[in-house]
Amino acid sequence: MKYRIGYRTIKTAVGTSISIMIAQMLQLDNFVSAGILTILCIKVTKKKSLRASWDRFFACLMAMAFSSLFFEGIAYHPLVIGLLLLFFIPAAVMVKASDGIVTSSVIILHIYSAGEVSRELLLNELGIIIVGIGVALIANLYMPSLESKLKEYRLEIEENFKIIFDEIVKYLRTHESSWDGREITETMELIDEAKALAFRDVENHFRRNENLYYHYFKMREKQFEIIERVLPIVTSIALPVEQGEMIADFIEELSEHIHPGNTAIQFLEKLYRMRVSFENMELPKTREEFEARAALLHFVKEMEQYLIIKSSFKGLKDREMNQSLNAEAN
Repeated sequence: MKYRIGYRTIKTAVGTSISIMIAQMLQLDNFVSAGILTILCIKVTKKKSLRASWDRFFACLMAMAFSSLFFEGIAYHPLVIGLLLLFFIPAAVMVKASDGIVTSSVIILHIYSAGEVSRELLLNELGIIIVGIGVALIANLYMPSLESKLKEYRLEIEENFKIIFDEIVKYLRTHESSWDGREITETMELIDEAKALAFRDVENHFRRNENLYYHYFKMREKQFEIIERVLPIVTSIALPVEQGEMIADFIEELSEHIHPGNTAIQFLEKLYRMRVSFENMELPKTREEFEARAALLHFVKEMEQYLIIKSSFKGLKDREMNQSLNAEAN
């Protein structure tokens, strides 16, 4: 496995050092705890980081209140720590701040070690919390753009779709194939990875609840399910028929127009005209011809669903793709 230092790793390392330095400059006791908070609050997305920061901040405030109540109200004794946690942990879970339980436990132990609750101690702990969480939030203000990576996934998926369609065309024309089907497994993995990355991009924008790329990959996922269904249909056709050659021409043209834009309506019209021409052809003369044409008709119906799925997608705003489409139109 290739060793790589990621962007999040760099932010964590730098942020931890800065938070400890700030806490030390402010002469806070237990200043290293600020670094621990920073490590725990730097997440892969802005929304996750904000949520983690809020959970830990709220849980730490709760821990300070619980510690004051239990230690000052009962005693500074190890058994009281256990009793405190019996009440504190369910309370943190109840207010949906469970991610802050571990961090707030450190605050509890700080207060226990001090042996008394004082204004200075509480301000010290509050300072550690603010410094640690504050640095993490600042570090996560900037996230690298995922646009180029999402585009790479799109291009790879579209290329695999084209390869699969080209293999379908080859089989319909020759009824022979040496294809190993590698693109099938590869495309499934690419779509899953691409959807996860697109969702991360949504999580990095506070005012954005959806991502066109995510909808695009979901659309391709539905189309790919259809492709998986039609492959056995195609390979079941053993007899060359005229309709097979017509469908091969259609699929060949379709494979040359796999892009994030929406031209599905044009191909739906062509598919409709082709089906009408099929209906005007002579009836099959043999059982083998009937089975081949029935399989092809099933294939055409599946491809109609494939195009309907694409027609419901409004398209991606891809500058290069739009330029090429405009050039074709001109």
